[in-house]
Amino acid sequence: MENKISDTSARLHGRACRVMPGGVNSPVRAFNAVGGEPVVMTRGQGSRLYSVDGREYIDFCGSWGPLILGHAHPTVTAAVQRAAADGTSFGTSTPSEVELAERLCDLIAAMERVRLVNSGTEACMTAVRLARGFTGRAKILKFAGGYHGHADPFLIDAGSGLLTGGIASSAGIPDAVGADTLVTPYNDPDAVNTLMQRYGTELAAVIVEPVAGNMGLVPPVAGFLEELRRLTRDAGVVLVFDEVITGFRLGPTTFGTLQGIEPDLICLGKIIGGGMPMAALGGRADIMDRLAPLGDVYQAGTLSGNPLAVAAGLSTLGVLIGTNPYPAIARKGERLAKRLRALAVEQGITMQVAQLGGMFTPFFGSGPIRNLDDAKRCDKERYARFFRKMLQAGIYLPPSPFETCFISTAHTNDDIEKFIDAAKTAVRD
Repeated sequence: MENKISDTSARLHGRACRVMPGGVNSPVRAFNAVGGEPVVMTRGQGSRLYSVDGREYIDFCGSWGPLILGHAHPTVTAAVQRAAADGTSFGTSTPSEVELAERLCDLIAAMERVRLVNSGTEACMTAVRLARGFTGRAKILKFAGGYHGHADPFLIDAGSGLLTGGIASSAGIPDAVGADTLVTPYNDPDAVNTLMQRYGTELAAVIVEPVAGNMGLVPPVAGFLEELRRLTRDAGVVLVFDEVITGFRLGPTTFGTLQGIEPDLICLGKIIGGGMPMAALGGRADIMDRLAPLGDVYQAGTLSGNPLAVAAGLSTLGVLIGTNPYPAIARKGERLAKRLRALAVEQGITMQVAQLGGMFTPFFGSGPIRNLDDAKRCDKERYARFFRKMLQAGIYLPPSPFETCFISTAHTNDDIEKFIDAAKTAVRD
């Protein structure tokens, strides 16, 4: 069963290809990893997406993570509408951005100062620049398969769209950038220790997704993050947690706070913008105060702290804190993963289902999946067939085997049952 789209969607995609590279504004949307042509969406409501073809889909992609409350949550949309009525952008300080900054610092143990920016890429890029300015060192350490946006140093052995496209790195990155970027396997503290012993005095930062989400969902093994904290502290290296995905995804704070681990800098995005372009960098006051205008590390943004994005973020956080939906979301995630694992066993399918809270990834391969090499050994073509069959059944998943699926507050138990019903056919060859 293939992904067939209507003449309307095909015409739109054809028009897009004439004016946009690949017909998309972000590579994974092109469906290159799963085959067929991308579905063009016009509307979202709750757990549903609606296409120009008049089809309805249960959405387990969730705009790649921001929509923990589902599409068009009434509290969020009302807040954005009220903010828009007062103006879309001022280029000045606003009361609401102060309120959001205060809220983030109150909720995140390691966040003494925060700078609002526009994207996760910008937050991570600034974190590395700030760490270099603070330490006076040049090298950084990242983990194979980790994705921290598309700034130059992050596109070496990166995850997400680079894996989807089968690209180990990107053209246009100078050799000198690669020379200052060290890469080691995720979940391997011994490899980190070896690099620290050799390069510790040259390293400015270690940047890590505390829960990897861009090679599929890969949680940290016991003790891995704690060892990173010990090693970086001993070497005077800035530890950066990229919580663009995990911030406010598993609780009303960061994953690091939930685990009792305090990095030096934290990158946030996705949920804190409630579906609007919003991200943040925060952490220790002595490091953050090196940012201009107080310090000598420059960062700026015309739309940073945009009032519409701030309104969406504040309202989203308000709903999350006021209702505490996390236990219910986790129960749905556990139910889906348990049922999908049982289905794989029942049908004799080799499949691992990684799940943490409302995040999950089906890996068509033998486990455990602990790092990029494990993820890449899984059957990508099998996932592509699974994706297409699920799409035909009205289930929208990330169009890549190296991404994470998300459950929102809008997903019902019936949505979970429909996922499993569709998967009964989709897991078969």
